[in-house]
Amino acid sequence: MATKNAKGKTSVWPPENEGMTHMQVLKKIRIVIRAAQRHSAWIERQCGISGAQLWILQELHDSPGLRVGEIASRLAIHQTTASNLLEALVRNGYVVKERDPDDQRVVKLMLAQKGDALLVKAPKPARGLLPEALGKLGHASLSDLDKGLQALLEVIEQVDEDSGLQPLPFMMQRKTGEP
Repeated sequence: MATKNAKGKTSVWPPENEGMTHMQVLKKIRIVIRAAQRHSAWIERQCGISGAQLWILQELHDSPGLRVGEIASRLAIHQTTASNLLEALVRNGYVVKERDPDDQRVVKLMLAQKGDALLVKAPKPARGLLPEALGKLGHASLSDLDKGLQALLEVIEQVDEDSGLQPLPFMMQRKTGEP
């Protein structure tokens, strides 16, 4: 809420006694993002692949034979992003593509032995810290968080809705290049 200071100027910052709440929330947002960032870096050091790629391996372990679109949906990312992540995994022998015998147009994805071995030794949670933590929240807490984040988005002037379908940058890029 905008307020007027002693000189009559409008400020979006609340008075000092009211400012603690939004600063506490800001600190918590920073902590959450940095925890996810550290987990992703740990995955890269331990596995040699990005956090998003490890998440794909976990999905294929849990549901062999997924298609690219299904993986994109499970990771809440664009299909082209999923395809690019998968191509690197296929190229490096972690994932194999198989044509559906009943419909040759359909390509199903499976973990290769190398991908399964990597997943076994990989840091947990393989899906990433944020997706796993969100999955552990109860319905009421998740709903409250969603409402709070929606309210935050409504006061941000320049929101790119498509960015919701892109993995966080630290989950995508390896510092040493592609696997």
